[in-house]
Amino acid sequence: MTTTSPRPPATVSRSYLIPGFLVLAAVWGSSFLFIKVAVGELHPLYVTLGRVALGAASLLLILLVLRTRLPGDLRLWGHLAVLGTIGVAIPFTLFGYGEQHIPSALAGIWNATTPLVALPMAALVFRTESITARKVTGIAVGFVGVLVVLGVWQGVAGASLVGQLQCLGAAACYGIAVPYMKRFVADYPVSGLVLVAGQMICATALLTVVAPLAAGAPPAPHTLSAEVIGSMLALGVLGTGLVFLIHMRNIRLVGASAAALVTYLIPIFAVAAGVVVLGEQLSWYQPVGALIVLAGVTISQRLPVRWSRAPGPAVAPPVINVSPPTPAADQPARS
Repeated sequence: MTTTSPRPPATVSRSYLIPGFLVLAAVWGSSFLFIKVAVGELHPLYVTLGRVALGAASLLLILLVLRTRLPGDLRLWGHLAVLGTIGVAIPFTLFGYGEQHIPSALAGIWNATTPLVALPMAALVFRTESITARKVTGIAVGFVGVLVVLGVWQGVAGASLVGQLQCLGAAACYGIAVPYMKRFVADYPVSGLVLVAGQMICATALLTVVAPLAAGAPPAPHTLSAEVIGSMLALGVLGTGLVFLIHMRNIRLVGASAAALVTYLIPIFAVAAGVVVLGEQLSWYQPVGALIVLAGVTISQRLPVRWSRAPGPAVAPPVINVSPPTPAADQPARS
C-alpha cells in the first residue's frame, strides 16, 4: 500500500475559516450551560446518551437526505469506535459528573487545557507534531495555569476538587482524541459527515449498554422539565451533531493542532453563559489561571496555515490512500 508524502501548509482564507471557529466556540461554550441544566434532573450518563443519540439521529437524517452511505471498512469502524469512546462518550460523561460539583463556567475553563495534553500526545505518541524547547516551555507555563485554576495554595479538597479533576480528565480525553483523529481517521477518503456520524453511532451503542447498568432505568421523558428537554435538544442536535462537522472540516483544512485553537474562545463563551444566564460566580484566580493556561498554549503553538484573501484550490479536503498516513503531515501544529 502507498502513502502520500507530507503536504505543505494549506493557504486558507480568514473569511472562509474564522466563522467556523466562532460557531464552534459559541455552541461548545454554551454546551456547558446546557449540561449544567440537564444534570439537575438526569444522570450524567443519560445526559451523554441523550445528546449522542440525538446527534447521531441528526447526522443519519442528513446522510439519508444526501443519499450517502456509511463506510463498510471494518478498520475505519475500529478507529471510529476508539474515537467514539475516548473523544465522545468518556469526556461528555466526565463533564456531566464534574458539573454536579462545580459551575459550568469553571468547566468551560478546564476545557481550555485540551492543548496541553494534545501536543505531547501528538508529538510523542502519534508522531503528527514536532516537539521543541518552545513547546515544552509553553506546556510548563500551562501547567502552572492549571495549578492556579485549582487554587492549590489554599488546599483544594472535597467535591470541588473531584469535579475539577473530572473536567480536567475530560479535557485530557479530547487531547488524546484530536491527534488520534488526525493520525488515523481524518485523511480517509470519506466525508467528514460520515466520520462524525460513525463516532456518534459508536458512542450511542456503547452508552446504550453502559448507562442502564451504571445508572439504572432512565426517567420518563414526560417527567422532565421544558428547560432540560430544550437543553438536551441543543446539546444533541447542535453541540453534538452539526458542529462536529465544522470541527472535522477545520482539522482537514489546517491540521489537528490548529483546529484546537477554538479552545481559546470556548472559555469566553462558557464563562459568559454561566455568569449571565445562571448567575454563577468564579473566584478571582480561576479566570487568571485560564489566562495563564492560554498563554502557555500561545507560547507552545503557532497556527500552521498561511492566511490569504480568498480561498485557493488547496482548501479542498485531500483524498488520501487509506493505508496508514505518513506522520507529521502538517507541522508545526497545535492542539
